[in-house]
Amino acid sequence: MSNGHNAVIAQSGGPTAVINQSLVGCIEALRNSGRIGAIYGARHGVRGMTTDEFIDLTEVPQARLERIARTPSAALGSTRDKPDAEYCGRIFEALIRKDIRYFFYIGGNDSADTSRIINETAQRGGYDLRCYHLPKTIDNDLEENDHTPGYGSAARWVAMAFMSDNLDNRALPGVKIDVVMGRNAGFLTAASALGRRHDDDGPHLIYLPERVFDPEDFVDEVDEVNRRLGRCLIAVSEGIKDRAGNAVTAMMADRRERDAHGNIALSGTGALGDFLAERLRQDLGKNGKKLRVRADTFGYIQRSSYEVSPVDVEEARAVGHFGAMQALAGAPSGSIVIRRQSTDPYRVSYDLVPLERVAAKTRTMSAEFMEPDRPGVTEAFIRYATPLVGELPKSERL
Repeated sequence: MSNGHNAVIAQSGGPTAVINQSLVGCIEALRNSGRIGAIYGARHGVRGMTTDEFIDLTEVPQARLERIARTPSAALGSTRDKPDAEYCGRIFEALIRKDIRYFFYIGGNDSADTSRIINETAQRGGYDLRCYHLPKTIDNDLEENDHTPGYGSAARWVAMAFMSDNLDNRALPGVKIDVVMGRNAGFLTAASALGRRHDDDGPHLIYLPERVFDPEDFVDEVDEVNRRLGRCLIAVSEGIKDRAGNAVTAMMADRRERDAHGNIALSGTGALGDFLAERLRQDLGKNGKKLRVRADTFGYIQRSSYEVSPVDVEEARAVGHFGAMQALAGAPSGSIVIRRQSTDPYRVSYDLVPLERVAAKTRTMSAEFMEPDRPGVTEAFIRYATPLVGELPKSERL
């Protein structure tokens, strides 16, 4: 491909605290090369390409880029649209009109799938286009990756939220349920354990979507902890499933709302927490015994916090830079991935893999990260996740 062609960058899926670092890393590498014409940003992902909502990023001052990089959420806006043939046709009209030959899409596994669809459509149509997926997701569920940009900061937020709630629960004992994001992968819910410093610190029970959730077992497990400690703090993934593999949340109410990729909406409701709290009140509050049970749903608040992990910031910037450099080197379309080289000292490398190895695939927590006999996580998970979140606050007791 000859030099001087234009590039477009867009963001997709749920925002994160560091997705703009990837955006800025990509812009910097492209324009510093002197080998790219214009660098466009598409508003709201591929949707903006179909409505000609482009902004020119080529001459944005570096100081402004640095402020954007430090700002959470998606500066260009996001989308969950999945292109079909007609949609792709409108995308290519815009790409051809602006002589865009480099396509960078920052997002999760659905975004990788969108990149794959556009790449394959370009190949069939004989349009010379390189598509690069830059990883992003707080769920940490992308195949081929040790972890993903966005996860470290969201995991830090979750860990600190549980550290705070543990102190509250210890001061005024009772049963507390906190529902955390995670449809099929429990990495974010598992991060609730990262701030534990004492044997009786919560969360005392951690329910992940990778394990079967049985309501009767749940009641018994909470009862045992509450009897032993006089309190119980519980972390529950929004995606917990019954023995048939059905999401508990999806069965509790009318859940017909789905996104363009067919995913049932789980977040944005307190229904699961309320359901579990009421179950505990009914089953453990018998014989006139009053049980104090409360539930919170973290929802979207986990995604775009100013409380970021330093490692996450560095790696998010790096994947944007690495993706741009792969394009400039003439590498084929693909997805950027993070490989862990060592944990102590912590060290990673970056690689490019074919889009189909990441697109529409979901990575879940391995068995070594989950306790086999109770709802919890292992020391192996703590060792894995600790470098990703940064140093956490230290509390003291009387």
